[in-house]
Amino acid sequence: MARGKSLILGIMVGGLVGATATLLSTPASGKELRSKVKSQSLEWKELLENLKIDGLRLKNQIAATSKEGVNLIKDLTQEMKSSVTEWKQSVEPHQENIHQYLEQIETSLKDLEEKVNANKKKA
Repeated sequence: MARGKSLILGIMVGGLVGATATLLSTPASGKELRSKVKSQSLEWKELLENLKIDGLRLKNQIAATSKEGVNLIKDLTQEMKSSVTEWKQSVEPHQENIHQYLEQIETSLKDLEEKVNANKKKA
């Protein structure tokens, strides 16, 4: 926020210095000069007011977007938790079958290894 204020302050000071230098270096009558100064000040007021309004709109939009983002993340987290829970529940019954199948394969491999070793001893 401090950077934004510094930027606006820098723009205002730079504009003021530039306008003053321009006014002092231009050959114009006092009446024309006052008219230009008045016109310039009205333009600067309008510009500053527009910057203020745009800044407030941006602030409100950021706040609204942040709230939406938080809600979206909460919803997404809940959906992911639900999906993981459902997946665990659907996989759990199959895990036991897989373990049994792996145990059968392990037993078959041990039997096969014993037979191969027995055949090697006979030969």
